[in-house]
Amino acid sequence: MTQNKRTQRRKNIFVPSTGPDSWHQLLMEPDKQWRAGYSAHSIASAWEDGSGLPKSFGAAFASVGLVEPQVLFAVPEWVTDLPDGYRGSQSDLFALLRTADQLIAVTVEGKVDEPFGPTVEKWLSGTSSARPKRLADLCELLSVAGEVDGSLGYQLFHRTASAIIEANRFKADAAAMIVQSFSKEDRWFDDFSKFAAFLGVADVAKNRLQLVPVSNGCPLYIGWCDQQSGED
Repeated sequence: MTQNKRTQRRKNIFVPSTGPDSWHQLLMEPDKQWRAGYSAHSIASAWEDGSGLPKSFGAAFASVGLVEPQVLFAVPEWVTDLPDGYRGSQSDLFALLRTADQLIAVTVEGKVDEPFGPTVEKWLSGTSSARPKRLADLCELLSVAGEVDGSLGYQLFHRTASAIIEANRFKADAAAMIVQSFSKEDRWFDDFSKFAAFLGVADVAKNRLQLVPVSNGCPLYIGWCDQQSGED
C-alpha cells in the first residue's frame, strides 16, 4: 500500500483466503513484519488454523451475554478513515460478527512484544501541527474529555475509535476493540489496563469484554484475549 499525505485506502473488493500466507501481501512492510513469532504471522495463524472465531473471543463475548458469535466476514489489515482524512488506522483484523440479536463491528490488534506505538506524549512531539486536533477528534469519538495521560499508547486511541467508526458505517448494534495477545509474559497488559481506566473501565481481566461508559451512538466494548490461556 502506498502512502503520501493521506493513506491510500484499498478498494473494497475482497477475495477468499487460501491460508495464512494470503495475509502476507497486505502488510505495509511484508519483508519486515511477516516472521514467525511476530504479531502479523501469529494472528493470521490463529484465525486461519481454527474453525472460525478463536475460542478466547467466544469466551470474551459470552462474558457480556453475547453468546455464540458468528463471523460474517473478517478482513486482515483493514484501513479505517479517521475524521481528519490524513492517515487511516490500519487494524490487524476487522471482523463483522453476528450474535442472536446483535451485529458487532470488531477491530483486532495483535500483540506479541510490540508496544502500542509511541506514547501520546511522544506522538504529539512530532512536527505535524495537526496532531493535537486529531487527538481531540479521537477523544470526542471516545466520549472522553479533559487532559490526556501522555504515557498512554497512541495506537489504542485510533484503533478503538476505528471500531466506533466502522460500527456506525455498517449500522452495527455495537463496537468492540480487542487486543489479541500472544505474549507469554502478558506484555503491555498494564498499558492496556491504563487505557481502559482512562475510558472509565476498571477491573480489566483477560478473555472478558468490558462495556465502556460512552454515549456516542452505540455501545463500545474493549477486551484482552489471551492466546496463551490454553483456550485456543
